[in-house]
Amino acid sequence: MTLDLFEPDAPSMEPLAPGAVVLRRFACRHDAALLAAVQAVTARAPFRHLVTPGGFTMSVAMSNCGALGWVSDRTGYRYDPIDPDSGRAWPSMPAAFAALAAQAAAEAGFDGFVPDACLVNRYLPGTRLSLHQDRDERDLGQPIVSVSLGLPAVFQFGSPTRSDRPRRVPLAHGDVVVWGGPARLNFHGVLPLKEGEHPMLGASRINLTFRKAG
Repeated sequence: MTLDLFEPDAPSMEPLAPGAVVLRRFACRHDAALLAAVQAVTARAPFRHLVTPGGFTMSVAMSNCGALGWVSDRTGYRYDPIDPDSGRAWPSMPAAFAALAAQAAAEAGFDGFVPDACLVNRYLPGTRLSLHQDRDERDLGQPIVSVSLGLPAVFQFGSPTRSDRPRRVPLAHGDVVVWGGPARLNFHGVLPLKEGEHPMLGASRINLTFRKAG
C-alpha cells in the first residue's frame, strides 16, 4: 500500500446502495479544467431557469452540453438536440467532461459509459432540487454520473419508491455520485443550499450530471 492512500485528500469510495456509490474527491484533481469547460459551455448556452409542465419556475439555473440537452416547459420534460433559447445545437461536450464521466462510471463498476448529455446546474444559497427520478432517458441500463463543484450540499438518495425516506448524503467539492443497475430509478434530490463561500466558485455550487439519453 502506498503512502498516498493515507493522505486525507486521496479519493475514496463510499457505498450508498446496491448500484450506487460516492467517489469522494474524485474530481478534485480535474476541477480547474472542469470549471474552465463550464465557462466555455455557458458562454454559448447561458444558464436559464426552466419552467415545469405545471407552470412552476425551477430555482436551479441550468444549461446543457452534448448531443442532447434536457429541457422542460409547459409541454413536458424531454431531451432535445436544439437549445430552445438560441435555436442552435447545444455546445459539444468538452473532452474533460466526457473523460471524467467515463472514468467515474468505470470506477463504480459501469464500464463503457459514453454520455451524450450533460446537464450543467448552478445552485445558489436557498436553491433546492425536489425528489425525482431520472427516467427520460431511452436506455435505463446506463448509469447516472453526478459531479459536485463549489459549495457543499446535502444530497438526498432514496429508493425506487417515493414514500421511502431518503438518506441524507453530504457532498463536498470534487465528490462524484454514480448510480445505476438496481439503483438507477432511485428517487434523489438536493436540500436547500446553505450560505457559504468557495475559493473557486464563490457563493455557488455547480453540478454536472452525465447521462446516456439517446
